Amino acid sequence: MRLLVFFDLPTLRKQDRKYANNFRRFLIKDGFHMLQLSVYSRICKGLDEAYKHTKRISLNLPPKGSVRLMEITDNQYGRMKILIGQRKKEEKSGSQQLLLF
Repeated sequence: MRLLVFFDLPTLRKQDRKYANNFRRFLIKDGFHMLQLSVYSRICKGLDEAYKHTKRISLNLPPKGSVRLMEITDNQYGRMKILIGQRKKEEKSGSQQLLLF
């Protein structure tokens, strides 16, 4: 499964830019990869791990702006359409996780 983070943070004031940059750095440190400037993605092994990262994000929210989370399956993520541009080399098209039953 994937956890997507979408955010729209103010950046007009110097202090707001600092909060926005700190939030981006936190996401990268927590294992998220940038899809677009304000859209980040992370692979999670299941709902428990997704909830763990959701809680971490909640504890590191900037004081202003809008942050949204979405949980999607790897299958849904793999069906994402890129309408302009190309997939980045470091971007994985599908999950490379091993499922053990």
